[in-house]
Amino acid sequence: MVTAVLAPLRSAVADWNDVPSGSMTPTILVGDRIFVNKLAYDLKIPFTTWHLAKWADPQRGDIIVFRSPHDGIRLVKRVVGVPGDQIELLNDHLLINGQPASYTLMQRGTEPSFVVDETVSGRTHPVMIDPQLPARRSFGPIQVPPDEYFVMGDNRDNSFDSRYFGFVPRDSVYGRAKFVAMSLDHDHYFMPRFDRFGASLP
Repeated sequence: MVTAVLAPLRSAVADWNDVPSGSMTPTILVGDRIFVNKLAYDLKIPFTTWHLAKWADPQRGDIIVFRSPHDGIRLVKRVVGVPGDQIELLNDHLLINGQPASYTLMQRGTEPSFVVDETVSGRTHPVMIDPQLPARRSFGPIQVPPDEYFVMGDNRDNSFDSRYFGFVPRDSVYGRAKFVAMSLDHDHYFMPRFDRFGASLP
């Protein structure tokens, strides 16, 4: 009975997503369980992608959960380009519609990696750069088609994202991730990271 009630709610209203990889580091860590608001943009019939109502679309800077166009698995990435945007990446520097993002060095990681704050359209979030990894640091320019989105991981040089699998269709978006529900440290016997419980996602 409980399952019969909870399953449709998780499908259409709210869900959580365990994060097994570091592609969104430092914003989301391996072992985080993020809360997914499935009513952030629309209301779907449970267990389908059919819309009953739509009141918003993903915006540049949102962290979304979506079905990968590559293999259908659920992924978590940040929206970098919305329909109509021209996206270009030059040596890890993002340009949107010809306007470069601004960057501020925040901290050094394990050399030679480092974290910067990236600001686009007035929204700021951290990005990790690791020059030693083989990654697509330059890309485009390319224009985002209607009803599709260009997404990237905040761990820019260690993320399988739109640079590799292309655009994400609007109907593939499950919802928006806003905060960490709970977190377990996989490197330390799955101990709880209480400081991350309830942490908001920029």
